[in-house]
Amino acid sequence: MQLDKIDARLLDLVQRNNRLSSEELGAKVGLSASGVQRRLKRLRSGRIIEGDVSIVSPKAIGRNLSLLVLISFERDRTDIIDSFKRAIRKMPEVMSGFYVTGPTDFVLLVTANNLEEYEHFTRCLVHENPDIKRVESMVVLDRVKAGFTLPMASIACW
Repeated sequence: MQLDKIDARLLDLVQRNNRLSSEELGAKVGLSASGVQRRLKRLRSGRIIEGDVSIVSPKAIGRNLSLLVLISFERDRTDIIDSFKRAIRKMPEVMSGFYVTGPTDFVLLVTANNLEEYEHFTRCLVHENPDIKRVESMVVLDRVKAGFTLPMASIACW
């Protein structure tokens, strides 16, 4: 899908605040409200916009612990990797999961209420996956920056 300067500006605005009205967006990008709605519909149907979400504070709901979890497998087989990908998509504790290069196979961002809950999570994870060779955990001390905002300058200058 071809994106222009207006698409880039709309994407920048809605990824920072998806509660702006079509009228507010239109005023900022120089389009009518209906023009904004048409573009947003096209961006959603083209899967440029993958979803509209609210970011909830983990601490506000008692998720006081965040961890980066490095997973390494005994063998690098496609069926093992695909099975693990499917499994982590179903785990509500896994906020993000990445299949990576290097000495580790996966990096997960995991949340828990406390260390006991995390211990239970890791026991289940390892028990359910006999091909896991190593699990390394790093406790997040401070969430310095969190978000999903992508830089739009590379698409079009405005």
